Amino acid sequence: MVGAGVLSLPFAMSELGWGPGVAVMIISWIVTLYTLWQMVEMHEMVPGKRFDRYHELGQHAFGEKLGLYIVVPQQLVVEVGVDIVYMVTGGKSLKKFHDLVCDDCKDIKLTYFIMIFASAHFVLSHLPNFNAISGVSLAAAIMSLSYSTIAWGAALKKGVQPDVQYGYRAKSTAGTVFNFFSALGDVAFAYAGHNVVLEIQATIPSTPEKPSKGPMWKGVIVAYIVVALCYFPVAFIGYWMYGNEVSDNILISLNKPTWLIAMANMFVVIHVIGSYQIYAMPVFDMIETLLVKKLRFKPTCYLRFITRNIYVAFHNVTAMVGAGVLSLPYAMAALG
Repeated sequence: MVGAGVLSLPFAMSELGWGPGVAVMIISWIVTLYTLWQMVEMHEMVPGKRFDRYHELGQHAFGEKLGLYIVVPQQLVVEVGVDIVYMVTGGKSLKKFHDLVCDDCKDIKLTYFIMIFASAHFVLSHLPNFNAISGVSLAAAIMSLSYSTIAWGAALKKGVQPDVQYGYRAKSTAGTVFNFFSALGDVAFAYAGHNVVLEIQATIPSTPEKPSKGPMWKGVIVAYIVVALCYFPVAFIGYWMYGNEVSDNILISLNKPTWLIAMANMFVVIHVIGSYQIYAMPVFDMIETLLVKKLRFKPTCYLRFITRNIYVAFHNVTAMVGAGVLSLPYAMAALG
């Protein structure tokens, strides 16, 4: 439940300001918890049937064809988009780790670190299901709690920076409005656990006497307590210490102590490795189901090997292109 988007929350606060920022953070926590409760309840709302996939729930609500047209495109946009973001985040964190521990080393382009991060997924993507990646998920959960604590703890240790400012970042009304909606997107991205909740609940045994919603809801409550312990301190303390000068990744603003920040960046890498697989698994399922049931491919290990490697390669190339586009303003500034 704790996504790498937590590191951008201080930056979102700087675009919202104290009042709207605190309100958006708290309201988002309440709304997303409530909607998660709805998803858990709807999983078995029809006696004798479990909605294990989002498109199944969409088809029940809107009909066989309309349900697919409404749900699947949105689900793919979210899950594929999050995986691309995680690919870039993993590469950036690897690069930050390298730059911190090897201060005198030759500078290496971000695209190479994205390729290194992607190489892990050419292996992990061939695990069969959510249960098979439970160990990776557990490590990711521990890492997310660790680097969130390091982020706000190190910021608090550094204290409020000189000449800190808390006004809106933009100087114009149009810029302020644009930043406001951009910040809402950052907060929404941080609360990104809904995309796979049905698939996760599908792995829990269920009987009429002991439906899966019981243990699932307990898990959601624990997860959201952890979310609050991670998100609120990072967002509020990070913004309090740095104000409008905070980076879009709080760990980039923190350079001291070097060993601690380097360790936090490596924690981010381990976390997004697990998170990438969590969001990729439903997409793998949809692609392979389409190929087997609609296009009549044989469900062999070769099919899985080819399709999943193509998916990871697509994200790798897209992330490298995106990283190159993001670096263009810096190149223009250097050239004049």
